Amino acid sequence: MTHTAIDSDAAWAAFSVRDRNADGRFIVAVKTTGIYCKPSCAARRPRRENVAFYADPAAAQAAGFRACLRCKPDEVGRDRRAVADAIALIEAADEAIPLDALAGRVGYAPHHFHRLFKRATGVTPAAYARGLRARAAAEALDKPTSVTEAIYEAGYSAPSRFYDGGARRLGMTPSAWKRGGAGVTIRWTVAPTSLGPLLVAATDKGLCRVSFDENQAALAARFPKAEIVPGGAALAELAARVVASVESPERDQHLPIDVQGTAFQEAVWQALRAIPPGETRTYSELAVAAGNPRAVRAAGSACGANNIAVVIPCHRAQRADGSMGGYAYGVDRKIALRKREGVD
Repeated sequence: MTHTAIDSDAAWAAFSVRDRNADGRFIVAVKTTGIYCKPSCAARRPRRENVAFYADPAAAQAAGFRACLRCKPDEVGRDRRAVADAIALIEAADEAIPLDALAGRVGYAPHHFHRLFKRATGVTPAAYARGLRARAAAEALDKPTSVTEAIYEAGYSAPSRFYDGGARRLGMTPSAWKRGGAGVTIRWTVAPTSLGPLLVAATDKGLCRVSFDENQAALAARFPKAEIVPGGAALAELAARVVASVESPERDQHLPIDVQGTAFQEAVWQALRAIPPGETRTYSELAVAAGNPRAVRAAGSACGANNIAVVIPCHRAQRADGSMGGYAYGVDRKIALRKREGVD
């Protein structure tokens, strides 16, 4: 008996390819062996007619199945809870928690938990903590306080700690950030593509805006205190690589970016960049990858807040029912990009 809340076709497709992203979303029970597994289990695949899908291990156990000793499906829920607990500890801490201490508090060996956390969120525990502090610094720098006060308010133990990592992450100096981007030069151009005119803008760190149907005025409105200058030869090569991403999105151009968001948004963007061309992920899967399985709506909002069209491929995101979902530049463009990657 298949659980009514599960799309059996989608579940079978994920199980067939041993999709790790499906682990925790459902349980696979094999009628001929009486065993239930997680979708990514390495065991030989049974016939489809011998498989049933359940929402969780408890449901499979209630139906008379026992856990697979090879893939240990009961540990999936424990792993996700451990990551969620670790995120809560990181967010509540006044200073960085060493990996040994963090892993110990959630009951794991440090090296194992390091891999587990990165697989679930796309970043290491240390990078997640740095992201939170850098975002807090960005918000504090917007307040009428000194730069030094803002750095301490964000949780850095000393200004030197911020300059070691936070300043690079913001993509500009803290003073420039406090002045709304004053002193930062953004080069721009509008390039023709088969999907319409494409604005390409970049700082010396990387792309800060890629968007269809926008111009210099729209860019200046987003960065009102930055110096906005024509791209010229300095931007030509990068712009050509961005256009190539539009025309041939099945190729990964490995383009540099200079964007900021909340720690969760950036984790979603990293998860999007990790999706291979020709594949898709649901907003639920992106929420899991970003470390907060319940934040499905927030994952969709993070896609909507993406400043770098195509390069951060939010066109590869979709709803759980397989429908397209929204796209800032029109669903027709989303469909076209996906078709170019071989996705119907």
